[in-house]
Amino acid sequence: MTVQQSLAPRQPDPALGQIIKLACLAVGGQGGGVLTGWIEDLARANGYAAQATSVAGVAQRTGATIYYVEMAPYNGGPMPVFSLAPASGDVDIMISAEMMEAGRAIMRGFVTPDRTTLIASTHRALAVSEKMVPGNGIASSEEVRAAAEVAAQRLILADFEGLAVKVGSVISASLFGGLAGSGALPFPREAFEDAIRAGGKGVEASLRAFAVGYEAAQAGVAPAPVAAPKNHAQVVPQGSAKLQAEWNRLTGRITALPAEVAELALPGLRKVVEFQDLAYGAAYLDRLETLVRQDRADKAHAFSREAAKYLANAMAYDDVIRVADLKTRGERFSRIRREMGAKDGNLMHLTEFMHPGPAEIAGMLPAGIGRKVQDSPAWMARLDRWFNKGRRVRTDTMPSFLMLYTLGGLRGWRLKSLRHAEEMAHMERWISRATAALGRNYDLAVEIVKCRRLVKGYSDTHARGQSKFDRVLAGIALIEAREDAADWARRLREAALLDEEGKALDGAIDTIRSFA
Repeated sequence: MTVQQSLAPRQPDPALGQIIKLACLAVGGQGGGVLTGWIEDLARANGYAAQATSVAGVAQRTGATIYYVEMAPYNGGPMPVFSLAPASGDVDIMISAEMMEAGRAIMRGFVTPDRTTLIASTHRALAVSEKMVPGNGIASSEEVRAAAEVAAQRLILADFEGLAVKVGSVISASLFGGLAGSGALPFPREAFEDAIRAGGKGVEASLRAFAVGYEAAQAGVAPAPVAAPKNHAQVVPQGSAKLQAEWNRLTGRITALPAEVAELALPGLRKVVEFQDLAYGAAYLDRLETLVRQDRADKAHAFSREAAKYLANAMAYDDVIRVADLKTRGERFSRIRREMGAKDGNLMHLTEFMHPGPAEIAGMLPAGIGRKVQDSPAWMARLDRWFNKGRRVRTDTMPSFLMLYTLGGLRGWRLKSLRHAEEMAHMERWISRATAALGRNYDLAVEIVKCRRLVKGYSDTHARGQSKFDRVLAGIALIEAREDAADWARRLREAALLDEEGKALDGAIDTIRSFA
């Protein structure tokens, strides 16, 4: 966490008519309204006149709600006339419930170096525009941090979301604690806590989150929540000595790999075993060991190191079975209950949106039958009419949960399906292309392996990614005899990641065709 300037309690500025102006940016589900209510109640309970307003955003993560509070000492007489919305350059305290919202507050001029205390959470809730980018579309938090250090008079940054979740509460309470700890308001800590108690709901949990937020602001160091390391031994069922012995044998094979490769091979093995079974994990290591034998130690095994990662991704593809399995796992229900703040006595209704297309249904069939169905326009039209409607499935009810649970348990069937046959054939073509390039252009072979990152997701997302992957490899074929083929392969891959439609990739391929 970053804390700048003194944390002494702030006194109202007579030059501003003793009005304190506070704005808060929060998105759906972050409790911005609750936070604003506490601030308003706090001010009034301590002899201030206060007014709170809000301007709602469009939707979650496409527009934050702006909450605005003005307060001033009041001893009777005419009530102060307060503004209804914050103005650029006229905000004393700016609270942001997410890092990019802090950036937007700075861009809108709500944060100025002559007066504004900026209190912001460093965690990220990704915007729709960030999620839509095929590659890494996540905006830089470090750029926002750098801008905040220049724009704010006083800056308090901490992972208020993580702090709140760690004590079983929500971010609004930890931000309220951060506000109290900052000393930006002329009220003692006890007054803040009284405002929470006066709310009467979730008091104990809110007070716990308030305390950690307060301590973070006071100490100047926010203890980041530590994620528990993954225990790779937990891939197999506990108590099964035979399965555990087989898992240990597989991990023993990894120790024989070059250190650079083994580092990524272990999580890769875990991924494919979790996706299917131990035999499938052995098949993963068989393929990887073959690639290691063809690799070069003088190149630090860059080829097989990348293959360890992308081979696992290719073998653990997203299909209907995997989606159903993930949706019915106990840890997922626990996470949702925790995020929603559900207590032991609360009932939680959970609705899943299922939208399988005809390709997903045909892919579930045995390979031979599935190909005939897929090649038949009439049958594909029937599947589309029967299934492609979009269904809302209540997995908090027994029939719907059992349906998904049964579907998620069809791992044994997966390897016989058309989808699996297609994925494995596509994977073998990719590996063959990469190994064929090893002898004549090592760097190009590495770039071809990295191209597999284009294929990911489920349904339409997977189809678009695979189409881009195939077009990139077709583009590479045009320039693979050139000395700079590896550079062009990297440019093609990066162009494919720039936009969903593939316009940048089309432009890059046209450029190659102009000289190839």
